Amino acid sequence: MKGKIGLVVGLGIGYVLGTRAGRERYEQIKKQWLKVWNLDPVQAQVSKVQDFAKAQAAAVPQALWTGAVRVVKAARAEGTPGQRVDSTIATGKSAAEDVKRAAEETVHAAGKTAEKAAEQHDGE
Repeated sequence: MKGKIGLVVGLGIGYVLGTRAGRERYEQIKKQWLKVWNLDPVQAQVSKVQDFAKAQAAAVPQALWTGAVRVVKAARAEGTPGQRVDSTIATGKSAAEDVKRAAEETVHAAGKTAEKAAEQHDGE
C-alpha cells in the first residue's frame, strides 16, 4: 500500500514539475486541490482522523513506559546477579511484545477507521 501511495505522489509531483504550462498549470492544480480539500465531507473525514490520532497517540508510549518500569524493577529485584540478568532479559522480551502488540492494535484500528471513513465517503 505504501508503494502505491508513493507512486501516485511521485507521478503527481512529476506531472506538476514537468508540465510545459509551468506555474500557470501548477496554480490551476493547486486551486482544484484546495476546492476538494475544503469540501465539508473531506473536512469531516479529516476531523475524524485527527480525533482518532489524538485518541490513539498515547497507546504505544504508554506501553513503552510500562515496559521500561517493569525492566527496571526486574533489574533491581533480589537474587544473584545472574538471576537478575535473566529476569531482566525475560521482562524486556515481554515488554517488547507488549509494545509490538500495542503498535499493531493501533495500526489495525487506524486501518479500520480509514476503511469506515472511505465507506462513508463512498456512500455520500
